[in-house]
Amino acid sequence: MIPLSILDLASIVQGGNASTALANTLDLARHAERLGYHRFWLAEHHSMTGIASAATSVVIAHVAAGTSTIRVGAGGIMLPNHAPLLIAEQFGTLAALHPGRIDLGLGRAPGSDPATSRALRRDASAADSFPQDVLELMHWFEPAAAGQTVQAVPAAGLDVPIWILGSSLFGAQLAAALGLPYAFASHFAPRLLHEAVALYRERFTPSERPGALQRPYVMLGVNVAAAETDEEARWLFTSAQQAFVNVRRGHPGPLPPPRDRVLDELAPWERAGLEEMLSAAIVGGPETVRRGVDAFVQRTGADELIVVSTIHDHAKRVRSFELLMEVTR
Repeated sequence: MIPLSILDLASIVQGGNASTALANTLDLARHAERLGYHRFWLAEHHSMTGIASAATSVVIAHVAAGTSTIRVGAGGIMLPNHAPLLIAEQFGTLAALHPGRIDLGLGRAPGSDPATSRALRRDASAADSFPQDVLELMHWFEPAAAGQTVQAVPAAGLDVPIWILGSSLFGAQLAAALGLPYAFASHFAPRLLHEAVALYRERFTPSERPGALQRPYVMLGVNVAAAETDEEARWLFTSAQQAFVNVRRGHPGPLPPPRDRVLDELAPWERAGLEEMLSAAIVGGPETVRRGVDAFVQRTGADELIVVSTIHDHAKRVRSFELLMEVTR
């Protein structure tokens, strides 16, 4: 079986708070390390009352310090929100603290709404310079040249794998051109999955740049809700369904508990949109999940899966990841 990894949003559940969410994130990472998951990533989102990982590099430091072997990283840092030098310094520091364990995934979306983008001092055209910003960031990880005026300390010369994240063809083309590994967000935007992966593999160019590869490598996001039975898994998954609908309605918030008849309450266009967004989800008991994972890997040719499990109850979420590893190993 291919490597399995985890993407965690440090979800704040209804009735909970950020402190509990971050404690649960570390607890999940420790379970993931024990279970044999390959990497544990966190994502940058801003002004989201249901997500506690806005200061992503800080949370990565927290998780890396509380674990010992699992790779920890960003899935991802929204680079147009930041100066590349600052991100190089942050992830260089993380790599110096935890050698050989830090990943840096980069996206070009704001990770926020327009008002929050303005509060972040993000220019409306910042995404247009994303390719140049990625190249600049890669430069800061190169060994410093003699007489170089500005250096990223302690990033210069450190090995921090850089990934391009995407949900469209843009990221696939950029990752291919730069020879970088590519992670596709099929856990919430699967529509262009096959086209993007095919484009990335066809156009991949090997590179000697820092963090680059000699052959293409694809990691795909997938939602998984695993439980002892199909019925229980479908019930647990209603939390994720509610969360996606709330975001689409413009009312994101803490993760709601599961409840019955969620789909029956949606307008037809909402249900159709939800089914499209979550069409790559794998929900069920052990045998259903095993078959779903096997079929997804066979259909896509993924080199690695990064799994999201948006479950309200922390113990049930940990159990979902335990079951997933059991049935795929």
